[in-house]
Amino acid sequence: MTDDLLARHQAVLPKWMPLYYAEPIEIVSGSGSRVTDANGRTYLDFFGGVLTTMIGYDVPEVREAVERQLRTGVAHTSTLYLIRQQVELAEKIARLSGIEDARVFFTNSGTEANEAALLVATNLRRSNQILAVRNSYHGRSYAAMGITGHRSWSASSLNPLQVAWLHSGDRLRGLLAKLDEADHIEAAVEDLREVLATQTAGDVACLIAEPIQGVGGFVHAPDGLFAALKKVLDEYGILLISDEVQTGWGRTGEHFWGYQAHGVTPDLLTFAKGIGNGFALAGVVGRAEVMNAVQAISFSTFGGNPISTAAGNAVLDYVLDHNLQENAQRVGAILLEGLRAAAADHPIVADVRGKGLMLAIEFVRPGTLEPDAAVAGRVFELAREGGLLVGKGGLYGNVLRMGPPLTLSADEAREGLAILVDAIGRAGA
Repeated sequence: MTDDLLARHQAVLPKWMPLYYAEPIEIVSGSGSRVTDANGRTYLDFFGGVLTTMIGYDVPEVREAVERQLRTGVAHTSTLYLIRQQVELAEKIARLSGIEDARVFFTNSGTEANEAALLVATNLRRSNQILAVRNSYHGRSYAAMGITGHRSWSASSLNPLQVAWLHSGDRLRGLLAKLDEADHIEAAVEDLREVLATQTAGDVACLIAEPIQGVGGFVHAPDGLFAALKKVLDEYGILLISDEVQTGWGRTGEHFWGYQAHGVTPDLLTFAKGIGNGFALAGVVGRAEVMNAVQAISFSTFGGNPISTAAGNAVLDYVLDHNLQENAQRVGAILLEGLRAAAADHPIVADVRGKGLMLAIEFVRPGTLEPDAAVAGRVFELAREGGLLVGKGGLYGNVLRMGPPLTLSADEAREGLAILVDAIGRAGA
C-alpha cells in the first residue's frame, strides 16, 4: 500500500474502521492460501478475510460459476422473481442443516442473517425478550449490537430488545472457568434457570449463541452444553438460535456445523462468510413452522442474488466434493499440536485452543492471567514480517485468531506454524 492510498483512505472513511498493521497493506492478488500486496510481498493467509475466503483464492470452479452467470447478462432480479441458483443452493443447505422441513432465507451478511433470525423468533413468540451470551458477537446493526456481549463491538447502549445475559464458556476467567466440563454444564443450566426466573417475564423469544465465539477469541463451552440448555428452553417454548457464521461448513473439522458438537438441533441457524468465499452471501435456516411465523411481507433486495448464489453453489459443492471438513480436522491438528508444544516453552502464552481450522492463541503477562494485548500485537506484527497474516480478537484484545482456508495443505500448516513459533519466541524474549 502506498502512503497516498492510506492518506486517501483516512480522508474519506470513518476513523472507527480499523486497519491492520502499523504499516497497512493493500492486497492486490491471491492464489490458493497466499496473497500478494501492492509492494509485491507474498504472504501465507491464515485469516482469509475474517474466515471468509474459505476455500482459498482464485478457485477455478467458483470463478467459472460466476462467469457463467455473468454471461447471461442477469446480475440481479431480486427475490420477487424465481432465481434458479437461489433455489438450488437453498435445497442443498436445507438438506445439510439437520433441521427438519427446513426453509432458507438469504441475506448479504452475518449481521443481516442474525437480524432475520431475531425477526423470526420474536414474531413466533410475540416477545422482544432475548437470551444472549457474554463475550459474544453477532453483528454491527442495531439489534445485533444489542445482543453482542463484547463492549469493544457494542457502539450503542440503545437496544430495541430486552436482553438477559448468560455466562460464556471462557475456560480461563469467570465464575465457571475452574469447573470441570460436567460441573460447568450443570452450573450453566442453573444459571439459565435463575436468569429466566429473575430477569425475564417468562415469555422469552430465543437464546442466540455461537458454538465457538468468534470475535470473542474462539472461546467455547464444553461440548453438550447446548443440549442441556435446550432442555430448559423447551420447557418454556424458547427457541435456540445457533450462530454458525464462523463455525459452519466443516471448519471445526469434527462436524459440519458447530452445534453438532452439542448433540442437539437448533430451531434456527444462521450462516455467512465462507459460503460465498468472498461474495456477499448469508442467511438463516429454520423449520417451516418457525420461519413462516413472520406476519408481514419481507424480502431482501440483494439476498440470494444470482451472482452470489452461483458462487455459493460452487463453494458448497467444492467443500463436499473435496471433503474439506476432514482436511480441516487433519491439518488443524498439525497447527494445534505444534502450537501447544511451543506454548509450553513460552510463558506469555496462556492458552492455545480451537477446533479444526479455527484456532486461537491467548497472551498474558508471564505467571499471571493478566491479558497482554501489547505482546499479542507484537506477535501479530512479527508474523506479518515473517510472511504470515493472522487475525486479532478476544475480550481484551490479547488473542490471535486463525481461520485459514479449508484447503490449507499440511506443508502450508507447518510453514505457518514455524513463522508463528518464531514470532512468539521473539516477542517473549
